[in-house]
Order: sequence, then C-alpha cells, then structure tokens
Amino acid sequence: MNRSFEVLQTGPLTTVQDSGRPGQAALGIGRSGACDRTSYQLANRLVGNHPDAAVLEVTFGGLQLVASADLVYAITGATCSGVPLNAPAVLRAGEVLQLGTPRTGLRTYVAFRGGLDVDPVLGSRSTDLLSGLGPAPVATGDVLALGKDHGPMPGVDLAPVADPTGGLLTVDVLPGPRRDWFTDNGWRSLTSQSYTVSSNSNRIGVRLEGEPLERARDGELTSEGMNLGALQIPPSGLPVLFLADHPVTGGYPVIGYVAGADLDACAQLRPGQSLRFRAQTR
Repeated sequence: MNRSFEVLQTGPLTTVQDSGRPGQAALGIGRSGACDRTSYQLANRLVGNHPDAAVLEVTFGGLQLVASADLVYAITGATCSGVPLNAPAVLRAGEVLQLGTPRTGLRTYVAFRGGLDVDPVLGSRSTDLLSGLGPAPVATGDVLALGKDHGPMPGVDLAPVADPTGGLLTVDVLPGPRRDWFTDNGWRSLTSQSYTVSSNSNRIGVRLEGEPLERARDGELTSEGMNLGALQIPPSGLPVLFLADHPVTGGYPVIGYVAGADLDACAQLRPGQSLRFRAQTR
C-alpha cells in the first residue's frame, strides 16, 4: 500500500530536513539539515527510523495534513497543543493532523515511520534556504510519500524531554578567531547584556537586538570560512548567530562561537525572546 499524506496547510514555513550535507564546505556547499538536531534525532528514534531519515521541520506551527493510510508518527521540539508530544502515535487513514501555535519554542519536528521519500540532492533531502538546494519548501497540496520501514519500533511510550525554554536563555560562548578585532569593553558587553531575538531571524541565523559592540579596529576581512554556531558581527555591531543554513564564507569578523551543546536550544528561540552569552575560555 502506498503510504503518503497530503498537506492541507503549511503554517509560516514547513521544510523537509534530515542530517544535512556535512563535509562539503570546500565545494561551497553548506551542511543545512535540521536546526534542532536533538529534537530531530529523537523524532526518528521514536518511530524506529534510520538516523538520517527525512522529517518535517515546522516553524511556529500551523501545519495540517491528512493521511492516505494508517501512519505511525512522532512529534518533538516546540510544544504544540492538541497533539501527542515526544511519543509515537498513529494517524489513521483520512484523519487530519493539525499543529497549533507552539506554547514554547519555534521549530517542531514531525517524523513518520519510514521517513519522507523525496529525491536527495547531493546526498541529502534537506531544504537549504540560503543556497536553494534540496526540495522546495513544503506547499499546500503537496503529497509526500513515505519510505520503507528501517527497523523495529523502539518500544518507548514517552520520552521524558523538557519543553524549550520560553524565557531568558543563557548559553556558553567561546572566543572566536577575530576576538582581537573588538575591545575588552566590546567582549564584556557581549557577555553581560541581554539581547532580544529579532523578527528577521531564520534558518540562516538568529539576529540579535541590543547595544552594538565596540570594535578595536576598522575595515573588513577577506572572506574566510564560516561554521555553525559562529557569532558574526556585521557593521551594525549586533551579533548574528549562524544556524543550519549559514553561508560557508563571510567577510565580517567572528567574535565567538556558541558551544555546540547549546545550539539546539538557540534553534528554538522565538522573536522577542531574550538571550545572554556566558563567557567560556575552553
């Protein structure tokens, strides 16, 4: 039997994501993939999928879809009301799955047993919004088929996972390769003030509003490589924290890097939410 579902509404943004395209930056190809990797991986584990299986990444809820057959699924990440969270469930043929506005967090992951069977591009089924690689963002009327089951169900009824924080988030930051382009006052300002997440944020990066950082030198760099978690400082003096679809090169100085363990929480930051950086040395 063909297992698929039809998309009735997408919400603000729904994309197909997997573990991305790692190791191709030298070719000018970014990694992309799920922004909140922990939630993505959990969703696949809950339905017994391959670790790299493709899922839906839903930004700020609003997704509606109808099943063509009985489908096993799991929802993780941002907490939407009216649906089972962090637990496997069954969507019966003809039933509609509807995600409301998340109570906390920004990105919700919907994994179906078998994974989404869309054509890979350069080894990944991820939608990269910056480069345009991968499938187009999910649109109303799309019919998405599922692949074959990978292995047995894990036998887990519920994963005890905390909801994304809805208040102030504090994350660790390490000095970056261009820390010396900023004064000591600039570094202290970065690690002492509370920033506000801008509405201009997206899968490329979290843009922050606050007090501009004081620079120790003028001018700009020759373009150099950029990594996930980089805190790049454009001429405005306000940090941009790079997420999954970040560019592979850039000419603005990187003052620091957010610790890898904190990046998934940063992917759940909503516009208007507060963020602080806690200085680390190693």
